[in-house]
Amino acid sequence: MDKLEVMRLLTRIVERRSFSAAAGDLAVPRSTATEAIKQLEARLGVRLLDRTTRHVSPTLDGEAYYRRCVAILAEIEDAEGGFADRQPRGVLRIDVHGNMFRQLVLPRLPEFLTCYPEIGLRIGEGDRLVDLVREGVDCVVRAGLPAGNGMIARRLGELPEATAASPGYLARHGTPRSPDELAGHQMIGFLSSASGEVLPLEFTRDGQVQEVRLPGRLTVTGSDTSAALARLGYGLVQAPRYRFEADFRSGTLLEVLPDFPPSPTPVSALYPQSRQLSPRVRVFVDWLVQVFRSVPQQMARGTATAATGGADQKAKSY
Repeated sequence: MDKLEVMRLLTRIVERRSFSAAAGDLAVPRSTATEAIKQLEARLGVRLLDRTTRHVSPTLDGEAYYRRCVAILAEIEDAEGGFADRQPRGVLRIDVHGNMFRQLVLPRLPEFLTCYPEIGLRIGEGDRLVDLVREGVDCVVRAGLPAGNGMIARRLGELPEATAASPGYLARHGTPRSPDELAGHQMIGFLSSASGEVLPLEFTRDGQVQEVRLPGRLTVTGSDTSAALARLGYGLVQAPRYRFEADFRSGTLLEVLPDFPPSPTPVSALYPQSRQLSPRVRVFVDWLVQVFRSVPQQMARGTATAATGGADQKAKSY
């Protein structure tokens, strides 16, 4: 391995805390990775990594060398990406909400793959906040407002939400005409992945968001289950409109209080603040902005800002 390849290997080992994971990311045998780091340490005359059977961590010298390597590799990638005819290349590791990705992004993915034929995607699905550096992820797409976590958040857009219930449920409990008529109704509770608390229902009235907590026997952590329970008549449920469009068309669910919609859910792409943005992440995020801009009733043009403190609002697994 040449010096640049060894630098890439060392940075990946530090970030992944694993020789095996780093070797897998870079498609080299673990034995090759181990030998390359041994030769690097011998050449530098210092120990860069502390190794145990289960854990790898950088020494003080290793941490300093890692930071220099990150800066050098970022400069090289940026310099190569500055040429107009230079296509971004390599594997892009992303983590997304599976349902949101399948419904909104996947249908247009051929556009991206055709435009950038030298980029490969490794797609993970989840709804938790991932440690991007530790887990080797380049970019995360999440609904909600992320809490401060040392990452850059690029707003992709906002998803309009709706309140829904089954015809059978409304036949039993009545159809409310305003949030003031929700006494006696039930909701399907949605447990926030950030706070661990059940999220209230939201209704916008005269430009102000009103929160309403209703009783409910069932609480879930996944929106697929929530929508399924709503179809079975267990209560009111709120989620982005795209989830309910097919149900609204077929009549399996009816929209409730359409004149008092929930607040829209922001969607953001997040990537490490400590790194220079790579060309492949940059083009992917720019493309995502265009995708979410085309969602019906889409609002808010994306901007890049540092993710700061604050509650993870509407942190649902869409």
